[in-house]
Amino acid sequence: MAQSNIRQQITDQFIHALEQGTRPWRCPWDQTQTFNIPVNLSTGDDYHGVNVAYLWAMQLDQEYSTGHWLTYRQAQKLGGQVRKGERHTPAVFYKAFEKETDEVDDNGEAVTEQIRILRHFRVFNLDQIDGLEAPDPRPRFGFEPIEAVERIVDATGITVLHGGARACYQPNTDIIAMPDRDRFRSAADYSVTVLHELAHATKTRDRCDRSKYETSVRKGAYAFEELVAEITATYAMSALGLHGETFDDSAGYIDYWLSILKEDQSAIFRAAAQAEKAYQWLIGHLPASATPQAA
Repeated sequence: MAQSNIRQQITDQFIHALEQGTRPWRCPWDQTQTFNIPVNLSTGDDYHGVNVAYLWAMQLDQEYSTGHWLTYRQAQKLGGQVRKGERHTPAVFYKAFEKETDEVDDNGEAVTEQIRILRHFRVFNLDQIDGLEAPDPRPRFGFEPIEAVERIVDATGITVLHGGARACYQPNTDIIAMPDRDRFRSAADYSVTVLHELAHATKTRDRCDRSKYETSVRKGAYAFEELVAEITATYAMSALGLHGETFDDSAGYIDYWLSILKEDQSAIFRAAAQAEKAYQWLIGHLPASATPQAA
């Protein structure tokens, strides 16, 4: 499958979900103390980048009960068998190689540049495979999930001030403004909101530096930044074993995201990559004993 086709196929799946009124990058099943980032059952490795949101979208669309995935050969090696007639789901990765340019450096040697080419492989959900069972749930934290959010907030060093009726990140002061906690319907709703605002705070040059997207995004930097923050908060909530609604489920938001994806098939890839970078920055500030366990 050509690189442009796989991009379009994945983008189309996100557009389909959004047109149904569902945000496909949200973890589609009930949260427990399991780690709900999609995982390869054979290697134990978590999927990354756009694969996380895309595999969530496919799980939601096909009503799969598990976030465990395998290639056809991996299933066979473990003693399982993909059922006849089951359709695969594409997952992607970038293959990098060096290419010489026409330029030379100060030593007269050819200057090379890094080329990244999108490649895809085929995976199947565990629900599509006979002879294998999902492993026992893996507890990820040794303390209460809400406490984990508080630890993230404290560890980043970003000031969060409570009061008023708005939640927002103020870049000129590097301060997050949040309503008082008792204004939220639940601690989880408070958590996903503060994580969303923390995600915005990661855009600065000394953190994850998303400055270049302010001018390079075809359909408006504001909407792209909101998409990154939304996905970042969802990734973090899933890793913490939490479930909460984001603060804005309006049709206007969904229409805005739809307009981005329909115009630019690469937008979801860039947004997911930036969201994972922001998520890793946030989680990376937890003490080693409190971070999600390596799969």
